Amino acid sequence: MQLSTLGIACAVIVVGSGPGLTHSKGLYATETEAWQRAEQIGCNSIHQNNGRWMPCADERELHQQLRKQ
Repeated sequence: MQLSTLGIACAVIVVGSGPGLTHSKGLYATETEAWQRAEQIGCNSIHQNNGRWMPCADERELHQQLRKQ
């Protein structure tokens, strides 16, 4: 049985949407966007991660707040 190119692409998308998805939803290009999200989820600060901005003081706090949602 052969997998089509589309089937392989779909498998990559499904596998790629695991725990790392939180990071892609939590990274923002601007401080303003990160502050807006921080306020939405109950954080009082933001931080940088590889040149991008994330809500909350650190990733641990971000994950704690996201679990409350």
